[in-house]
Amino acid sequence: MTSPLRPALATVGLFTILLGLAAPLAMTGLAAAAFPERAKGSPVMRDGQLAGSALLGQDFHADRYFHPRPSATTEADPAVSGGTRPAPYNAAASAASQLGPTSATLLEAVRQRAAGLGGRAVPADAATASGSGLDPDISPANAARQLRRVAEARGLPEARVAALLAAETRGRELGIFGEPRVNVLRLNIALDATGPGR
Repeated sequence: MTSPLRPALATVGLFTILLGLAAPLAMTGLAAAAFPERAKGSPVMRDGQLAGSALLGQDFHADRYFHPRPSATTEADPAVSGGTRPAPYNAAASAASQLGPTSATLLEAVRQRAAGLGGRAVPADAATASGSGLDPDISPANAARQLRRVAEARGLPEARVAALLAAETRGRELGIFGEPRVNVLRLNIALDATGPGR
């Protein structure tokens, strides 16, 4: 009885060590060597203090800031029907709304968001939440739509804000992957560094 168990247990132990310990540690070491900032969570610093991560959106809503795309994350709240309430950019509840493209609830939410932005045609990422609910980036079109509001709130020339926006706009990865994007946290920190409207 023990003779068939011994090789089975030895195999389980060996693969536990190899695949459960050695492989993850090796991958972590390689990631830290090849992409040190990303391996640390892509921290964004302001005045020597951690302001957030370039990988996670934050809820900017003041007029002097560029606003991120909507977030669909929630947090538990037994006082609310359904047990949840909106909690923008709640990393502990990262998830999409799970509503399909033909959902009346989703279409109404998009209509309301668009109406809140003036009712005109707006870039898709201004009225729709991302799949994770934590998207840190917006499209250059979404950022350009907000440029005048931010410049007026800060008392800055639009050309100066446009220059900051252009400097913070990133193109496609390797020239072919993804879409051009603007990291909202980095852009807002660059704006704060200009002085007015802080």
